[in-house]
Amino acid sequence: MTRDEPRLPAQLAPPRLVLSERAPHLVHDVDVVALPVLPADGPSGSVLLGPGGEQVAQLVGADLLGVLEAEGASGAVGEVTAYAVPAGVPGNTSLRSVVMVGVGAQRRTDLRRAGATLARHTRGRSAVATSIASATDDAGLEAFAVGVVLGSFSFAWRSTAPERPAAPRVVLAGVPDSREATLRRAVAIAGAGWRARTLATVPSNLKNPDWLARQAQEVAAATGLACTVWDETRLAAEGFGGVLAVGRASATPPRLIRLDYTPKQADRRTPTVVLVGKGITFDSGGLSIKPGEAMSTMKRDMSGGAVVIATLAALAEVGCPVRVVGLVPAAENAVSGDAMRPGDVIRHRGRRTTEVTNTDAEGRLVLADALAYAVAELEPTVVVDVATLTGAMKVALGQQVGGYFANHELLAERLFAAAEEAGEPLWRLPLAAAYEEKLASKIADADNGAGGPGAITAALFLQHFVGDVPWAHLDVASVGDAPEERYEWSTGPTGFGARALLQWLGQDRPLDGIG
Repeated sequence: MTRDEPRLPAQLAPPRLVLSERAPHLVHDVDVVALPVLPADGPSGSVLLGPGGEQVAQLVGADLLGVLEAEGASGAVGEVTAYAVPAGVPGNTSLRSVVMVGVGAQRRTDLRRAGATLARHTRGRSAVATSIASATDDAGLEAFAVGVVLGSFSFAWRSTAPERPAAPRVVLAGVPDSREATLRRAVAIAGAGWRARTLATVPSNLKNPDWLARQAQEVAAATGLACTVWDETRLAAEGFGGVLAVGRASATPPRLIRLDYTPKQADRRTPTVVLVGKGITFDSGGLSIKPGEAMSTMKRDMSGGAVVIATLAALAEVGCPVRVVGLVPAAENAVSGDAMRPGDVIRHRGRRTTEVTNTDAEGRLVLADALAYAVAELEPTVVVDVATLTGAMKVALGQQVGGYFANHELLAERLFAAAEEAGEPLWRLPLAAAYEEKLASKIADADNGAGGPGAITAALFLQHFVGDVPWAHLDVASVGDAPEERYEWSTGPTGFGARALLQWLGQDRPLDGIG
């Protein structure tokens, strides 16, 4: 930390999730007991209380089904009915509330959303015991736990402590210790989303390329990863012209961050996946400057890099069986007398050249260098990049679905399925060769400002740097920010992509049939 660098205050940690074989009414030292509410499955129209409901009703001396009926509860996901217990109960004087949470059809999405709903409703409480996950399979347990953690997310830089922080302890009642491995995996996946959100939310008066590199070094030290950082001198010596051009106007020089994960049983035949994340720590647009309202969220233009760092940190916990290298080209796209200009020609690593006609199309310039390095030096079986790259993706897909492109059908299928399971849905767009001519430049190999359809021409630009290596490009600009709190999403940077990548890379054979 430099002498005048701001100091980020300590942030709240994710809640601690613990298993207990006890039924919820037997878990003491909690101030909330939460029960699942299931929609009626017959003609009566009455909802059902899930595991532990009858015993909890006896404990608090209330007709909880009657309470639900009086409130018109339907068991729909996101629905909450609370019953106050002002004086506690014998054996648990801490208890203050019974919370009944709709779980819908108990699909993964339903349980993830129920977990997030519970976390939001119990803010300000000290501990929660819930039986919601007790009657689900491992996939349901994982989804519920992820929802609880991400629904608890917060970030603050205030002079006072948060008024209503999420409950720091959540007991999953009626769940045996034999499912501990499933819970650990869930906590790792949720923690990656939490870490990616935090990194993307940190303001850019603190977050610059060097700060981001130091965060990666700390993550590596804590999780057993190898970490290498290129400074501006090494970047110049090794021909990373795109990263240098984008970062040249900033007072804080660019960096390239490399993280290496190697599974315990790796040998020379173990394949390598390379993940590349855009690391623009603030994007003013450069000389092609953005309007003021478009700049307000640009502290999160390194969301792709945050996703890569967070994913690498969690690979061991999800049992990833392949080598993974994470690359984050980090730069601040600023304005100064030395700024990259429209009309400049830059030479990327690997010697391909780009005419810069739009300095606000900078993300593809830094990604191109990292992709070229990956293909030339790392012998990857698969390359996947993640970036908040184009506003066109938001126009195409709105703010609840991310976009992706792929040059390999099976890779595309695997990513799509993993994203659906993880609750980070992706929609595939075409690498339409019909638009290739838009990349043409009269003086360089390509033009970085090829125009519309913007998401497709950006993907076509990047495709030239991966050759015939199986590759996918995740353009998550559509989902880089959540406009409002909605289930596991909190307003602001989302960290979208970390869960999907971990769902894919945490499979037993994520690369079968690819490469």
